[in-house]
Amino acid sequence: MKEREIGSISGIPALLALFVLVLVSLWMFVSGIGPDPELNGVKSGIRILGGILLAIVSCFALIGLYKVEPNQSVVLSLFGKYVGTVKANGLRWNNPFYAKRKVSQRVRNFESGKLKVNELEGSPIEIASVIVWQVIDASEAVYNVDDYETFVHIQSESALRAMATSYPYDQHEEGQLSLRSHAAEIGEHLKKELQERLTDAGVQVIDARISHLAYAPEIAQAMLQRQQANAIIAARTRIVSGAVGMVEMALQELQKNGVVTLDEERKAQMVSNLLVVLCGDRSTQPIVNAGSLY
Repeated sequence: MKEREIGSISGIPALLALFVLVLVSLWMFVSGIGPDPELNGVKSGIRILGGILLAIVSCFALIGLYKVEPNQSVVLSLFGKYVGTVKANGLRWNNPFYAKRKVSQRVRNFESGKLKVNELEGSPIEIASVIVWQVIDASEAVYNVDDYETFVHIQSESALRAMATSYPYDQHEEGQLSLRSHAAEIGEHLKKELQERLTDAGVQVIDARISHLAYAPEIAQAMLQRQQANAIIAARTRIVSGAVGMVEMALQELQKNGVVTLDEERKAQMVSNLLVVLCGDRSTQPIVNAGSLY
């Protein structure tokens, strides 16, 4: 059901008009029961009855007054049929038979509870998200779902679960998206996933971000050791790669400048010594050979 905006009467003029009608009804009632020689019994009764009916109608018409705050819409229906939506702010008046339901269109946010799910590789993790959302179609929010706020919360948890199972916790391959290292991409995926679920409810998802991410307590220690081992391996790989490059550059410079001529055995020994110095995690103690190399 698509929203359609309808007009309404400004509440202040309507209130003044109803106040005048109430005064007229009081005058008719008082004059009807007063000692006016020009009025006979029938005319007095008609005036009294007219005053009472006018007062009842005026009081009933007051039900048509309602207030619309900024960033708020009022959905109107007549005997269960959708009539339209009023977005004009201030005191407004419409048919008193209209049923009115106010819908806030302010930007809202909430943080989902911590969910325990299995990521792509099957490891249990804890994950939570912050969702920023706004109602953009009041009629769909009222008539397409039973309770749009509850609907948003439940669908947010469902989308978060579905998204968490699509990615690994850590990045194990170059270019692979992971929950821990690609927060922006994961947030966009969650936002898109959630928007598809909430479109029929007249809700727009403004932003979606991961607010909490951790391994489940029962495997947290083991995963920490795994992360530390991976970090050590990555660091060692980079150190060795850099050391090999430095040794290669040193040999090329020595040969190019003619500083010293080394045979294959001495080159191998030099490479071995340089790699020990460059790749070692402790400082080395130099040994000075004062005699011949042979």
